[in-house]
Amino acid sequence: MNQEIITVYFVPGLAAGKEIFKHISLPESQFKIQFIEWKIPKQKETIEQYAERMAAEVKDQNAVLIGVSFGGVMVQEMRAFLNLRKIIIISSVKSKHELPLRLQFARKTLAYKLVPTKLVISADDLTKFAIGPKTKKRLQMYQEYLSVRNEQYLDWAIEKMVCWNREIPDPNVIHIHGNEDIVFPIEKIKDCIVLNGGTHIMILNKFKWFNENLPKIILGQSLNEIKK
Repeated sequence: MNQEIITVYFVPGLAAGKEIFKHISLPESQFKIQFIEWKIPKQKETIEQYAERMAAEVKDQNAVLIGVSFGGVMVQEMRAFLNLRKIIIISSVKSKHELPLRLQFARKTLAYKLVPTKLVISADDLTKFAIGPKTKKRLQMYQEYLSVRNEQYLDWAIEKMVCWNREIPDPNVIHIHGNEDIVFPIEKIKDCIVLNGGTHIMILNKFKWFNENLPKIILGQSLNEIKK
C-alpha cells in the first residue's frame, strides 16, 4: 500500500517571496511542498476576502498550511475556507493581544497611516520595517527576500497586520516562536514552541531545526519531544 503524501503549503512573511523557504527541505517520500505567494489586493478588500482568494490556491485535501509572520496571520484566516490537517505559524501571532505595544499604539492612533509607503519601499527601510532594526548582517540576510514592493499591497498588508482583530486564539494552531524575536517579542506570546536563539528571521538561519522538526510536528509527535 502506498504511503500517503501530505501536501504542505508555505506562505511567506510581509513583502517576502517564496525564496525565504529556499533552505526548507522535507522528506519527499512523505511530503510535497507548495508555495502560495502574495496577490495584489483589490480595492477595499477585507482580510477575509483576500484569505478566500489565497485559500483557492490550496488544491489538496487535508493539507498543512505553514505561515511566517504576516503569512502566519493569513493562514489562520484561510482556515475558514479549507479542510486542513494542521496549521503551523512561525514568528507570528495568534490574536491581537499578542501584538507588541508599539503596534497596538499604531492601531489606536492610526500612526501606520502617517508614513507614506513610498518612504519605506527602499530596500533598507522596508527590511527594517519587516523584521525590525537589528544587526546589519541580519538586515542584509533578509533584504534580498523582500521581493513584493507593490505599493498597493504594502499599504494593505501593513494595515491588516496592525489592525488584525482576532480576539481569541485558535487552540488548534501550532505556534513556533523565537525567544529573540524583536518584532513580536516572546513576552507577549502564549502557548508556543520556543526556539532558543530564534529571531524573526529564523526560517532562514535556523532552517536545520525546521527541517528536522517540522516532519515530527506535522505527523503529530508530542510537542514535549520536539528538540528545542
